[in-house]
Amino acid sequence: MAPISLTQALRHEYVDLFNSCAIPEKHAPQVEKAVAGLLTHQARYQALAGPLGIPWQVIAVIHAMESSQNFSKHLHNGDPLTARTVREPAGRPKTGQPPFTWEHSATDALAIKKLGPTTDWSLAGTLYQLERYNGFGYRLYHPHVLSPYLWGLSTHYICGKYTEDSTWSDTAVSKQCGAAVMLRRLAEKGLISFVSAPSPAPTATPLAPSHATTPPDSSEEQERVTALQIWLNTFPDIFVKVDGIPGDLTSAAYRKVTGFYLPGDPRA
Repeated sequence: MAPISLTQALRHEYVDLFNSCAIPEKHAPQVEKAVAGLLTHQARYQALAGPLGIPWQVIAVIHAMESSQNFSKHLHNGDPLTARTVREPAGRPKTGQPPFTWEHSATDALAIKKLGPTTDWSLAGTLYQLERYNGFGYRLYHPHVLSPYLWGLSTHYICGKYTEDSTWSDTAVSKQCGAAVMLRRLAEKGLISFVSAPSPAPTATPLAPSHATTPPDSSEEQERVTALQIWLNTFPDIFVKVDGIPGDLTSAAYRKVTGFYLPGDPRA
């Protein structure tokens, strides 16, 4: 499949669609039920998302789309955790032995997509990653239909879908609430926000250190903190002193970007 880049034009498209997204009254109860399901398991999503540097709501909506929030199924594609995945991507996770925990499998699924703290988690960046997770088949081969993976149950989607892998129907209708629609309701409720579009990130991927108010004991850990602080400063309106100390201000800046404080922060 040809690659799709997040161009400025595509950024504008995502933002415009999100801003104009409306939910028909007939679908409102189903959308509310879907969002309530996300919130029911929010703590579990956050426990996984924080260390990975991924907004909890991204993992939540992927879980809803791939396996209807069933914690006995792989985040990759909804196959059961009692064995490695069979459908694409097959044979995952490659490490460990079944039955897998949901967290182990989900971490593998997100790593395959290279999602983490350096990912662009702006509104446009988030929608791009969600569409990428499902695949760009709609955009490439059926551009008259906006992907129901994002826009299902909204005014942006009427009909047309893949009924199976590589099998297209112009008349089939997706019954799922789209990922972008769930995010829209969460945002409308004031429960999530999106970071500003970042400047180009450094090539190194910083790992989130533990919160502390004094310099780390090891030089290696201090280098990790410094890398994180440099990375945080690439985002608009964030100004962090690069001092190698993962203190309150660094943790607050990390929360502004990812939605989470550093591990160990008492405010978490």
